[in-house]
Amino acid sequence: MAGSTDKDTHATTEAHGGDHGTGVFPPFDSATYGSQLLWLAISFAALYFLMSRIALPRIGEILEVRRDRIEGDLAEAERLRQKTDQAIEAYETELADAKNKAHSIAEDTRESIKKDLDAKRADVEADLAKKMASAESRIQSTKAEALGHVEEIASDTAHTIVSNIVGRTAQKAAKDAVAKVVKG
Repeated sequence: MAGSTDKDTHATTEAHGGDHGTGVFPPFDSATYGSQLLWLAISFAALYFLMSRIALPRIGEILEVRRDRIEGDLAEAERLRQKTDQAIEAYETELADAKNKAHSIAEDTRESIKKDLDAKRADVEADLAKKMASAESRIQSTKAEALGHVEEIASDTAHTIVSNIVGRTAQKAAKDAVAKVVKG
């Protein structure tokens, strides 16, 4: 092995199928350009035919269906938005009407209660005025009656006091003395 040459240890990386011996990369081999161009044209024509007759119409149909669906969805969304806007407008109108009715009812109720209270107050004031007039007339009559009895009470009191102090006195003299003092 020590005496072996470089030829024995040389490794090759090329397969030895048919010995062409050109050493050129096959796609760049000028001897195969014609067949490569023929297969390129056949492949291109087949791919063009498949794409134009089968794949692209299907893709076009899919895109058309999607566009129609999107347009339908947009139209439906617009219709629903308009319906929502109408519902909101109707709600706001009804809410304003309800507020006006509530305000009107509150105002009517307030006026009714005020009239009712005014009538009751007038009745109570009239009743109080009658009671006050009646009380004043009773006070006046009681006062007049009491004043009418003042002379009699004063003469009885004077007679009793003088009788206790002096002894026996005449009832008529006590009445005359009280009447003289009262007349002034």
